[in-house]
Amino acid sequence: MKAIGFTRHLDINDSQSLFVFEKDIPSPKGHDLLVKINAVSVNPVDTSVRHNGRGTLTTPKIIGWDACGIVKEVGAQVSLFNPGDRVFYAGSFKRPGSNSEYQVVDERIVGHAPKTLSDDEAAAMPLTSLTAYEALFEQLSLPTTSSVNKGKTILIINGAGGVGSVATQLAANAGLTVIASASRPESIKWVKEHGAKYTVNHRNNLVDEVRKLGYKYVDYILGLKDIDSHWKEMCELIKPEGTIASITENKRPINLRLLTPKKATFTWEWMYTKSYYHTSDMQTQHTILDTIAQLLDEGKLKCTLTRSLSPLNAATLRKAHSLVESGHMIGKVAVSGWEK
Repeated sequence: MKAIGFTRHLDINDSQSLFVFEKDIPSPKGHDLLVKINAVSVNPVDTSVRHNGRGTLTTPKIIGWDACGIVKEVGAQVSLFNPGDRVFYAGSFKRPGSNSEYQVVDERIVGHAPKTLSDDEAAAMPLTSLTAYEALFEQLSLPTTSSVNKGKTILIINGAGGVGSVATQLAANAGLTVIASASRPESIKWVKEHGAKYTVNHRNNLVDEVRKLGYKYVDYILGLKDIDSHWKEMCELIKPEGTIASITENKRPINLRLLTPKKATFTWEWMYTKSYYHTSDMQTQHTILDTIAQLLDEGKLKCTLTRSLSPLNAATLRKAHSLVESGHMIGKVAVSGWEK
């Protein structure tokens, strides 16, 4: 099969930063599905893993954590899927990625693809949806009943990004008043179209921005970008006994003592934790993805795909990486249709 990978951590403009090579088709075992990949999408984690590192790998590394495709074979312990099923998923951090014609993936982190979405639309949704859903309903412990959340507020920092675009919708559907940060006219328009009642500019002081709206504190904060720059603002804005979740790692120490007088909670969200450690609740990702697919098919959740590229080859994938690295992407970019 064809696969796309790298052996050196190069600038995306270098033709060897991602290149095509051939390898054997893997065989599914246990809970594995063998999936024929039709479309993938690119996330910041792809560009980070590709670019950050040193040395030369002895064998090419295949990345890619979003995919839509067709199940071709199943392992002996598979019970959730059959050959021929159309699926979507975000994969595991410990196994070869989706930038290949075929991939093995554990059924417990796979969902049935939304029936109303194309392959590239479906491929755009898994990683961001899982991250947003887990951050909101597991890490922030948001109730799913909208009546319970009436009058509650959430600040989502970087609302126009991949995760923010889904989190804004899910939080609004759950009955919260969503304040999303966005800095450009097009991103402000985007977050409002996806459920934000108010917007604030994360290039300005967020405390001032939120308080101009009439809110001294917010009940929840979801940090999706640059925790170092916004940490003190988040600690100031969070309501006493409120909760903050972040998906971005700090580069400098963060002072948790700022939360002490408020008895506030801080928690991390990493979508890969369940598959990385094979946690007892790993199969919840299958359930979440099936829930996301239903919401998409019912029109209660909008697909966040904004760029579709083709064919699926190294050059096109490099272009997708370049778009994500620009820092100006709104929504998601997907690549579909393997080059013949």
